[in-house]
Amino acid sequence: MPFCTNCGTNIAPEARFCPGCGRGMGGAPVAPSVPVVPKLNYEIQGSNLQIARLHLLPGQEIYAEAGKMIYKTPGVQWDTRMSGQTLGAKIWGAIQRKLMGESLFMTYFRSDAPGEVGFAGSYPGKIQAYELAPGQVMMVQRDAFLLAQSSVNLQIALVKKLGAGIFGGEGFILEQLTGPGLVFIHAGGDHVEFDLKPGETVQVETGCIVGFDGTVNYDIQLIGSVKTMLFGGEGLFLATLTGPGKVLVQSMTLSKLRRELAPHVQGGDEHKGLDVLGSIFSSDD
Repeated sequence: MPFCTNCGTNIAPEARFCPGCGRGMGGAPVAPSVPVVPKLNYEIQGSNLQIARLHLLPGQEIYAEAGKMIYKTPGVQWDTRMSGQTLGAKIWGAIQRKLMGESLFMTYFRSDAPGEVGFAGSYPGKIQAYELAPGQVMMVQRDAFLLAQSSVNLQIALVKKLGAGIFGGEGFILEQLTGPGLVFIHAGGDHVEFDLKPGETVQVETGCIVGFDGTVNYDIQLIGSVKTMLFGGEGLFLATLTGPGKVLVQSMTLSKLRRELAPHVQGGDEHKGLDVLGSIFSSDD
């Protein structure tokens, strides 16, 4: 489908003006093989309660998870809407977001003049920014998405293997982000990034996975001896991620933070011997 060479928005072949930035097409619009996505200026400030500050130029648009905006300047306009061009696409998108545990609507921010808007996560953690190439896919846990350029496609993704879905800590559902464009991910505590080579593997506590490239193979495996499984306090299963591709891991999950803040609700320390057996089929972490 043709793209506007100014902002990268999809446009109809007969369109005289771009619906994204309003630029005149001067006849039939040009359809480059790779969509042109304007560079987004930003900075991430803070240590473990970070905020992403985005400096928008006229015509630039981003969308974010509802409730994640901290501030904006008057020149930045916002609009809450469902994603999708048709009514059916909007309804299907709403169903997908409900399955992902997110709100039904996304908030879109568009600047008519140079402006700034800031975003932050809902709990202590860090923000990572990733520039996705056209067609590049990144898989993230359901509550990790913060914001992205409007050229990035966000949709539901089912974990391929039954074992990964049951024991993977995030259920059967992950979020799939497809480029081109800049995406921002928020997760708890500090972050560690692995750049796996082809065939290289890392084993991770299931709930600590933040995201990984679409080229990474994801599976859940039974790890350790019976003694380790019963008394090790680390659970029975680990996520096995095999390259090539990047893997992002967090040091603090939201469920662990909840347990530490309200130990009387969960019965205190999570590493109490046979208590591990009670969490075999739990997907909270």
